[in-house]
Amino acid sequence: MLILLKGGRIVDPVNHRDDVGDLWIENDRIIEPPLGKQPDDVHDVSGKIVMAGAIDIHSHIAGGNVNSARLLLPEKHQNHLPWPPSLPFSTAKWSTFETGTIYASMGFTTVVEPAISPHQAIQAHLELADIPIIDKGILIVLGNDDFLLSLLREGESSSAVADYVASALAASNGLGVKCINAGGATAFKYNARKFSLDDVVPFYALTSRRIVEALQSAVEDLKIPHPLHLHANNLGIPGNVATALATIEASRGERLHLAHLQFYSYGSEGDHGFSSAAAELATAVNAAPNVTIDVGQVMFRQTVTISSDVLRQFNGAAMASPKKSIIFDGDGNGGGIVPYLYRENDFANAVQWACGLELFLLIDDPWRVFFTTDHPNGAPFTTYPEIFALIMSREARAEAIARLPQDAVTMITLPSIAREYTLSEVAAMTRAAPAKLLGLKDRGHLGPGALADVAVYSPGSDIANMFRFAHLVFKDGDLVVRGGRVTHYRWGKALKLTPGYDKAMDRRLSDYYDRHFGSPRDLFAVKEHLLPRAGPCREVLCAQ
Repeated sequence: MLILLKGGRIVDPVNHRDDVGDLWIENDRIIEPPLGKQPDDVHDVSGKIVMAGAIDIHSHIAGGNVNSARLLLPEKHQNHLPWPPSLPFSTAKWSTFETGTIYASMGFTTVVEPAISPHQAIQAHLELADIPIIDKGILIVLGNDDFLLSLLREGESSSAVADYVASALAASNGLGVKCINAGGATAFKYNARKFSLDDVVPFYALTSRRIVEALQSAVEDLKIPHPLHLHANNLGIPGNVATALATIEASRGERLHLAHLQFYSYGSEGDHGFSSAAAELATAVNAAPNVTIDVGQVMFRQTVTISSDVLRQFNGAAMASPKKSIIFDGDGNGGGIVPYLYRENDFANAVQWACGLELFLLIDDPWRVFFTTDHPNGAPFTTYPEIFALIMSREARAEAIARLPQDAVTMITLPSIAREYTLSEVAAMTRAAPAKLLGLKDRGHLGPGALADVAVYSPGSDIANMFRFAHLVFKDGDLVVRGGRVTHYRWGKALKLTPGYDKAMDRRLSDYYDRHFGSPRDLFAVKEHLLPRAGPCREVLCAQ
């Protein structure tokens, strides 16, 4: 199938393009203009904007915490929606199926679930397999698991730690490694209710700093494309900007990705003891080229916070709205589900909203700041169009700021920021940079040889509407969205790494599982024949 997208404005930072031209697709790839061939299908996209399919590096779309949240809040399910073509794996009506269709309608073609315990990887992959259209990946959560902490306590070599990380990744079909409040969930088991970078985990005699350093080194030794994806200590606490700054300093110039940094951009100034410190934090990020971040933007509406930071969720359960929550523990991180209503007229929520936008606008390099709401923690991913409007329009921000409580406005710097993102910067932040961060050389750009993941938008004064309903979306060269509506369903791939390692680690882990759990370790491994789609995975190479 030879397809021509004719006369659109092609915005492709990787190939230094922002001009009007044609784009050719043959089967599932973008190609050079063919000589002497006529297209089978022509789409006149004159006056439209043509970008690569968007990539979301941090969105909680599958796994035990997600489904616990669905079960906790049945009244939030959208029961009025028509039945989809096939039922999803999730028992929570049609939310799994909807995930793929809504993302695709906005021009997203790849999404990463950033927090899956290796023990829950099979369930997560089964659920991801029921999300249509988009490609998916998972980050596996390490850093509070007994096996890793025991390796470090016993002073085992860095190669043993790397072998363990690689074995866990391979068994889970993971795309990278996430660490959540390193040591904090384990300290919680010993009744700790706060835990910082240099606090010591009881029984293991390890600091959070030591655990992060070990995982960071393992990721580098294994040449995993995505740097360690870190959920730092002290999330959501006034004054926690000090923790974020210390964590950046502790990275020692090595690659590190800081997740949902908005939740760490809080000072303690003013009458309420709560203020924006995003400007100070952005300055530190700008000065640390080894660090990338995603924002975790807050938006004003009902949501539910889900996290494997069980310590933080336990402390936050009193603020649940509606008043119900789930806290559970187990080997590794456990988890917490706490519903929350972000309100525009609430002082703290208004400051949080501003902090995220300040990070977007004050971090200079759009290749190092990533577009997320930490779905659903800061807001559902369905709010992305409104956030695009806010970062691209100072006027839109001014209108929103005018509705905030005045005492909150005095604690933020957002009113003084004039920057407006360009389309090229948006394309870098949501396409080119995520592909580079994840090692996905086949997407994020529109050059010859790239996967034909393409989003076409209709520009206009309503920026949010433009990004909410893509004019056309192609996934692997297959037209799946027309006029903002999914018109064709297909199944994407699960992206995975297969790093090399000493297989003796598998034998050690088998003995460990037999001894501690009475179950074979292989019981938790993700095997492709267990997944319901043919050829369900696509391998991503580690750096050579």
